[in-house]
Amino acid sequence: MKPEDHMNIILVGKYHGKSRAVSINAPVAAGLVFFVTALLALAGWSGYQVALGQIEQSEPGESELVSEWRSKLSEQKSELAQIEYNVQQQVDALTLRLGEMQGRLLRLDALGQRFVESGLVASDEFDFDQPAAVGGPEDSLDGDSFTAPELTGMIDRLAKRIEDREQQLRMLDMVTSRQKLEKELYVQGRPITWGWLSSKYGYRSDPFTGKRTWHAGVDLAGKDGSDIISVAGGVVTYADERYGYGNLVEVDHGDGLVTRYAHAKTIKVKVGDVVQKGEVLALMGSTGRSTGPHVHFEVIRNGKSENPETYIKRASR
Repeated sequence: MKPEDHMNIILVGKYHGKSRAVSINAPVAAGLVFFVTALLALAGWSGYQVALGQIEQSEPGESELVSEWRSKLSEQKSELAQIEYNVQQQVDALTLRLGEMQGRLLRLDALGQRFVESGLVASDEFDFDQPAAVGGPEDSLDGDSFTAPELTGMIDRLAKRIEDREQQLRMLDMVTSRQKLEKELYVQGRPITWGWLSSKYGYRSDPFTGKRTWHAGVDLAGKDGSDIISVAGGVVTYADERYGYGNLVEVDHGDGLVTRYAHAKTIKVKVGDVVQKGEVLALMGSTGRSTGPHVHFEVIRNGKSENPETYIKRASR
């Protein structure tokens, strides 16, 4: 377009169909083109800046990344602390269980030792001071470690076995204790360690008057000062001098059974003492109505005398 050329722009009105012509020459047209181009460039630049701002907002900066990683690290530390606490709680619980089992095993060892001492179990067969002997060939493959639930299950099963064995040993201990008590209270044997029968139970000629009199016990003669022992376990109910008996010891064995030991030189026990079978009660002498060192031995059941020879000759349990 030459400078002298003109461009006509016809503007048509909305109403009444009226039109208006605007004359535009070359410089004005060039200005319009430049304006439109600049406007488009500005719009493109603005869109680019907006897009760049959005990209910058979507990608956090260095400080934001550090803050995010610190937050995650803090969460992981909290989780790790909780796990360590839970593990410690499990370890403490297992430690308490093991402590209880150790105490129960000590009681079982004590019961076993009592059986050894009582002769029910051979000491050369069971040594409760030593651990149980175990062994076997070693597997070439490495074994796996037990998990906490597996270890807990093993401890539970072991505790159950210990409880069962404990009950069995308690029952056995009760039975053996009862048998031992019955054996201990079982009146049997002679009340001396050495000597002979010098006078029997029943009617006899009185050594002082020569008349026929009743002898409520037996006389066992022996060496002066020798031991007089209890024929069964019991409680001393009398330990003093009594007319005709001299120094006398009475022992109550329960169930209405009482034994008497008379004419002692010296009494070795006192009233209330609990004596065992074979324990020394007194020393043989000739106190009271006596002609020489001996022990007058009586057995009384429910207030009535019985023949001591029946108990002396009694078979032991």
